[in-house]
Amino acid sequence: MAYHVLPDLVISDDDIVVTYIHASGPGGQNVNKVATAAQLRFDMARCAALTSRIRARLRLLAGSRMTRNGTIVLTAQKFRSQTRNREDAIERLCDLLRQAAHVPTRRIATRPSRTQRRRRMDDKSRRGQVKQGRGRPALD
Repeated sequence: MAYHVLPDLVISDDDIVVTYIHASGPGGQNVNKVATAAQLRFDMARCAALTSRIRARLRLLAGSRMTRNGTIVLTAQKFRSQTRNREDAIERLCDLLRQAAHVPTRRIATRPSRTQRRRRMDDKSRRGQVKQGRGRPALD
């Protein structure tokens, strides 16, 4: 099965390894005997669908979720069933890949106009006068 992250980015099911572990938190006796939490491992280096630009951005976005050898590890334990936790982990991986594929728009540095600078300085001096007026009246 393949996951269509974007129209031009398709992740193969072979690139994703899902194992099931015991979930933490409340759940009574069930939490001790059923492994419902899904742990997803995605080897970024082996995936041929990723470009070098996406890999570089993914390295920044993944942060502590990425191991030293370039494997992204996501743990999903929000739900009580394995299938829903698996779907949740895969969806979170797809969201991370979409964020990495998005090209951020570069900011164009602009300077404030002379009128804006003058208005800012007038506002500052006016504000200073208001604050000076709050003091105790001078005793003459």
